[in-house]
Amino acid sequence: MLVFAIPIFFSNLFQQLYNAVDSLIVGNFLGGNALAAVGSSGSLIFLLTGFVNGVSLGAGVLIARHYGAKDSEALKRTVHTTVALGIAASVALTVLGVILTPQILRWMGTPEDVFVNSVVYFRVYFLGSTAVVLYNIGASILQSVGNSRSPMYYLIAASLLNVVLDLLFVGVFHYGVGAAALATIISQAASAFLAFRKLTLSQEDYGVRWRQVRFHAATLRAVVAQGVPSGVQNSVISLANVIVQANINSFGAQAMAGCGAYSKIEGFAFLPVTCFSMALATFVSQNIGAAKLDRVRKGMRFGLITSPLLAEGIGLAIFGLAPLLIGAFNNEPDVVAFGVQQARTVALFYCLLAFSHCCAGILRGLGRPTVPMVVMLAVWCALRITYITVVLRLIPDIGVIFWAYPLTWSISSALFAWYLAHCPLPVPGGGAQARQNLH
Repeated sequence: MLVFAIPIFFSNLFQQLYNAVDSLIVGNFLGGNALAAVGSSGSLIFLLTGFVNGVSLGAGVLIARHYGAKDSEALKRTVHTTVALGIAASVALTVLGVILTPQILRWMGTPEDVFVNSVVYFRVYFLGSTAVVLYNIGASILQSVGNSRSPMYYLIAASLLNVVLDLLFVGVFHYGVGAAALATIISQAASAFLAFRKLTLSQEDYGVRWRQVRFHAATLRAVVAQGVPSGVQNSVISLANVIVQANINSFGAQAMAGCGAYSKIEGFAFLPVTCFSMALATFVSQNIGAAKLDRVRKGMRFGLITSPLLAEGIGLAIFGLAPLLIGAFNNEPDVVAFGVQQARTVALFYCLLAFSHCCAGILRGLGRPTVPMVVMLAVWCALRITYITVVLRLIPDIGVIFWAYPLTWSISSALFAWYLAHCPLPVPGGGAQARQNLH
C-alpha cells in the first residue's frame, strides 16, 4: 500500500504546492484584495467540480475491481464509458461555471472590493475546466490499475510549469488574477495531455481507444450507481464549505484573505488524508476482485492507523508555524491574525479528518459508497450548517465558524468507527466466503 500511496502523496504535494504558489504570487504582487479573490476560490471550485471528481473516483473503484478480477471486456467498457462521461461532464461544467459564477459569488456575500477579481478568476478557470476533468479521469484510470507513479510525474511537470507561468504572467507582466487562473489551466491541460498520451499508447486492456469512447448502457448504470454517491458526498461537503465561506466573507476582505491563505496551508494536511483514502479504495477493490480477503483486512488496519498519525504530525507543525506560514502569503496584521486563529483552532484535529476519509475510502472500495455519502450529508453538511447558523447568531465571532470543523469531524469519526466495529461488511460476489466480516 505504501508503494502505491507514496506517489499519490507526492502528486498531491505538488498539486498543493502550485495551488499555494498562485496565492503566494498573487498576494505578494497584487495585494490583499487579489489574494482574497484567489484564496476564497477553493470552496466554489470544489462545489462545481467535486461531483464530477467523485463520479470518477467511483468509476475508478469499478475499474480496479475488474482489473483485479482480470475481466478484460468489462474493464474496457468501464474505461471508455468513464472517458465519455468525463467529456460530457466537462462541457456541462464549463457552461455552468461561466454562467453561474456571478450569482454564486453574490449568494456567498463576496465583498464589492473583491467581487470583480473573483468573477474574472473563476470564469477563466471554468473556461478551462475540461483540462481539469480529463486529467482527473486519466489519473483515476491509471491509479485504479496500480500505476500511481505516472500521474505523479505529470503533476510534477504541471506544477513546475505553473510556477513559471505565474511568475511570468503576474510577477513580470502584472496581468492580474485572471492570469493566475490561466496559468493553472495551461498547467492542467499539460498534465491531462500527458495522462491520455500514456493511456492511448498503452496496449493493456485499460488503454484508451478514441473510437471506442462511448456510453455502454449497462456499464454506465454501474458507474453511476458506484460514482454518484461519491459525487454527492463531494458536493455536499463543498456546499457546506461554500456556506462556511459565505459566513467568513461577512467578516470582510481581511478575513477572506487570512482564511484563504490558511486554506492553502491546510491543503498540505490533506496529503496523507487524500493519498490513503484513494489508496484504500483501490487496494480494497482490487483485492476483493482477486478474492484476497486477508489483504483487505490488513490494508484497512494499516490505513486507519498510518493516515491519522501522519495528518496529526502535519497538524502539529502547522499549529506551531502558523504565524510564519500565513505571513508568507500576506503580512498585513489583520490577515495574519485571521489565518493564525483558524490554523490554531483546527490543526490539532487533523487526525479525525484523516480517519473519516479513510473510512469513506474503505467503504467505496467495498462497494458501499452510500454509507459515507449519508454520514457526510448528515454531519458535514446539515449539522455543520445548522451549527454555524444558530451559534453565530448567538455569538457573532469568527471563531464559531472555525470550530465547526473539529466538531463535525469528531462526530463523523465516531459514526464511522461504530459502523466498522458493529456492522458486517460483505464482499460483493455472494457465497459463504463473501459474507465474512471484514473488520
